Amino acid sequence: MITFFISIIALLAGYGFYSKYLERVMKVDPTRTTPATTLNDGVDYVPMSWWRVFLIQFLNIAGLGPIFGAIAGAMWGPVAFLWIVLGTVFAGGVHDYFSGMLSVRHDGKNITEIIGIYLGKYAKQVMRIFAVVLLILVGVVFISGPAGLLAGLTPQSLDFTFWVWVIFIYYILATLLPIDKVIGKIYPVFGFALLFMAVSLIISLIVKGYHIPELTAENFKNFHHNKENLPIFPMMFITIACGAISGFHATQSPLMARCLKNEKEGRKVFYGAMVTEGVVALVWAAISMSFFGGMKGLNEVMTAQKGNAAWVVNEVSYSLLGAFGAVLAILGVVAAPITSGDTAFRSARLTIADLFKTSQKPLRNRLIITVPLFAIGFLLTRINFDVIWRYFAWANQTLATVVLWTITIYLLQKKRRHYLITLIPALFMTAVVTTYIMLAPEGFSLPTPVSYGIGLFFVILTLALFLIYKKCIIKKSVKHM
Repeated sequence: MITFFISIIALLAGYGFYSKYLERVMKVDPTRTTPATTLNDGVDYVPMSWWRVFLIQFLNIAGLGPIFGAIAGAMWGPVAFLWIVLGTVFAGGVHDYFSGMLSVRHDGKNITEIIGIYLGKYAKQVMRIFAVVLLILVGVVFISGPAGLLAGLTPQSLDFTFWVWVIFIYYILATLLPIDKVIGKIYPVFGFALLFMAVSLIISLIVKGYHIPELTAENFKNFHHNKENLPIFPMMFITIACGAISGFHATQSPLMARCLKNEKEGRKVFYGAMVTEGVVALVWAAISMSFFGGMKGLNEVMTAQKGNAAWVVNEVSYSLLGAFGAVLAILGVVAAPITSGDTAFRSARLTIADLFKTSQKPLRNRLIITVPLFAIGFLLTRINFDVIWRYFAWANQTLATVVLWTITIYLLQKKRRHYLITLIPALFMTAVVTTYIMLAPEGFSLPTPVSYGIGLFFVILTLALFLIYKKCIIKKSVKHM
């Protein structure tokens, strides 16, 4: 339990100190006018109070990742605590803060447009397609997960398909209507439900005397039942995505960058929401490791349930909180993916609109893009959830890696000697995503030593390219002096 509380304190310290350092690096100017005011269109650019924007951002990014991902990640053992903390403070928080603030500085542009500014037009075109595919996968994952949970709470007549249609209808409304009409009004309620879920469950767990495993030298190992095929690196770093770092967040931050009234609010909204999500991930990792009698019990349960984290959520909630409390807790869990799925489709609409330079003020233009998106999304709900999740997880972390490289180039171009704060996480995530796709069954299924070697090669290659680019930037600066 000591490890758990130290982890919580470390996350809060990261927000209290490291995020302020990032704010200084960004050279925030509270007098600069934000896009919410200069481009106010009543649809996507709408000024809102920072606390409302924070709750929306939190729910946008807190999908199934910090819950289902943390449950699955806990199968590797207490080392999951370490990744959640370090990932949140030094990778995820940095990624979310800078991607959000760069959008604020560039008129609320989507992340693919920002990638184009700093990595070039070819990178922009590739990442536009990549981002839309990721966003559709997110929407599908965040339909199937909550539909399954709701089907378990309601009579058999209200089955999985029924809830898929209900969620789809809500998504359509949330995607088409102005951001302050649906999202701005109901998200704060959902936000409190999600926070209630996390706080009530961990308090109940502690009061009832469950033992949360510690991260010690003895426990610093792989507890996964399939440890030979699923090593901690890179598998755990892909599985625990949204609870540590997530490229999906970079697609969501521009939505809120269009609603901030002051640049000073960026730290609370972007870094603060990531830290809050890290806390939720810690809670579910701790519960998963302790509720079933330790890591061995968790692995046995997840194996028997074929990786069904939704079953774990139901079992834990009813056991710890009783029937009424469990319903409230599960609704909090349901709110997280639903409120990420709707903004995923909304971000996909805006990304496609940017590609074709189509104004989104007329409802007709929004419908032209939205209808095909939802048609594709519905078809993908027919595919096995686990398959969709694995591809989503890899695509998610790959986009995060590209965004970290984008921020690194931005810091270098602005002649700020702080690029190491993103260069180090960018190199690490490059190793994670390349090694994973080489090693994973859904990738190339190469032997572990070969996969590690290819991962190392890509790290060296990207670092060499960066150093060459840095040298060119320095030479260019000298010539203009």
